[in-house]
Amino acid sequence: MDYINLGKTGLKISRIGLGCMSYGAPTTGEPKAGRHAWTLNEKDSQTFLRQSLDLGITFFDTANVYSSGASEEVLGRFLKGNVRREAVVVATKVHGVMRDEPNGRGLSRKAILHELDQSLRRLGTDYIDLYQIHRWDYETPIEETLEALHDAVKSGRVRYIGASSMHAWQFAKSLYLADLRGWTRFVSMQNHYNLLYREEEREMMGLCQGEGIAVIPWSPLARGRLTRPWEAEKTNRAQTDLYGNGLYSKTESSDRKVADRLGQVAERRGLPRAQVALAWMLGKPYITAPIVGATKTHHLEDAVAALSVRLSPGEIGALEELYEPHPVLGFS
Repeated sequence: MDYINLGKTGLKISRIGLGCMSYGAPTTGEPKAGRHAWTLNEKDSQTFLRQSLDLGITFFDTANVYSSGASEEVLGRFLKGNVRREAVVVATKVHGVMRDEPNGRGLSRKAILHELDQSLRRLGTDYIDLYQIHRWDYETPIEETLEALHDAVKSGRVRYIGASSMHAWQFAKSLYLADLRGWTRFVSMQNHYNLLYREEEREMMGLCQGEGIAVIPWSPLARGRLTRPWEAEKTNRAQTDLYGNGLYSKTESSDRKVADRLGQVAERRGLPRAQVALAWMLGKPYITAPIVGATKTHHLEDAVAALSVRLSPGEIGALEELYEPHPVLGFS
């Protein structure tokens, strides 16, 4: 495993992060916010959490909304029983709907400080390494959000703060205001980025590179679409992931061309598609650590193996040349 600084901070994280959205409490019937039929229960989740540690992965990413808090609970119990707290980096997020009431979501001062307490309790820890805003809150002034996050850092309950999918102008405004007011600055951006969705290259990646912001993309394998032939039988997640399907359904014809080209490059190299897709991403100078989900043991094996794969300029060009502009998605 390779380790890298989180942006301009001194914090070291593994070059692969484990996304914990798939761990917690599965639901039956209609999917609900944060709950899915494809989520693994606690017993099954432990296999992949343990495999992560064995592979040298020390960076774990979850969110309060995943399985309505159960993901944080499962992760917290596992880490407490298997590793020293200071040996791992724990990241979680705030913003999503946690309660059906006016202040049960969002990034107000009230919501942030309450949800921080709840996340700490579920994770079984007295601090969070990286506390991230899951999305932009259009109903709360960003100044209120930034000051609340600053106070959370100064209280010792949060070490660093980060952000997730938003427009580049929003992120630039946040960085500017933090500098202007002397508040804690965002150190990372967790955005939607992969071979099928590269709109972040237009503005966000340049902003992050220029400002020394760590980039830790979510869905680096496009919800599994980059791991198998396009016509392959769909997984349970692919059939029931309404949010994920909404990200790619309108661009299926152009995405298939890219996926097919990935298959050709992978076949010539004698490598799994996932390794090639992740190697492409890891070769970008602005990428710090992709957040990889795992529900089969080879998922993490492929992710770690990708660290040793070096693509030629010709292979990179072949993977990129068929990409077509996409509508901006993933901000909600």
